[in-house]
Amino acid sequence: MEIIQFFIDLLRDPRQFIADWITNLGPIWVYIPLFIIIFVETGLVVMPFLPGDSLLFAAGVFANGGGLNPVLLICLLSLAAILGNTSNYWIGRKIGQAIIDGGRVKALTPERIEKTQVFFDKYGLLAIVVTRFFPIIRTFAPFLAGVGTMHFARFTLFNAIGGILWVSLFTLLGYFFGGIPFVQDNFEWVIIAIVVISFLPTVIGIVQNRLKKARSNKGKDTTDAE
Repeated sequence: MEIIQFFIDLLRDPRQFIADWITNLGPIWVYIPLFIIIFVETGLVVMPFLPGDSLLFAAGVFANGGGLNPVLLICLLSLAAILGNTSNYWIGRKIGQAIIDGGRVKALTPERIEKTQVFFDKYGLLAIVVTRFFPIIRTFAPFLAGVGTMHFARFTLFNAIGGILWVSLFTLLGYFFGGIPFVQDNFEWVIIAIVVISFLPTVIGIVQNRLKKARSNKGKDTTDAE
């Protein structure tokens, strides 16, 4: 339960956690917990709920005069994101189907697998880049790419592009906008907004997919009735 509470608190106020890490560990060592969290969120299919977007934004705030180096931060966390996806890919490739069939990863629901597959069907290899910006799905995408034995060299190219874009975008947003007084005074609400906006396209996609299925089933029923 303590680990769950830790992640809930981290999701709610990542800025305070980073501030505490800088105070207790020092600016040099604070990169380690940041690296680990980004790696775990993208690298372990059982941990899709970690606050990657908001953590990157908060880290960007501290990269603007708060003790963190922006270039080093982006480089290290991009590496964490790339290595995380690579790890997830090989987990999927080696034992992915057994994990799915076993049903032990509760977050890996048929609906989420289907939703991720929709991205692959729609965008192809670009899905590895696109899904970086969709919480939860970004954790399942490399795993399912491994299950589907996607060509590793091609996967690695788009994995690197997506990882660098994702880390750079949210870190630089925090770097340039995190110091605005309104953002500073309402930081928790800003974090909530980031989480909501990040999830919104996924929710819209799921709703659209279900409406499409409902219309398709209704059309079949009408045809059968005739």
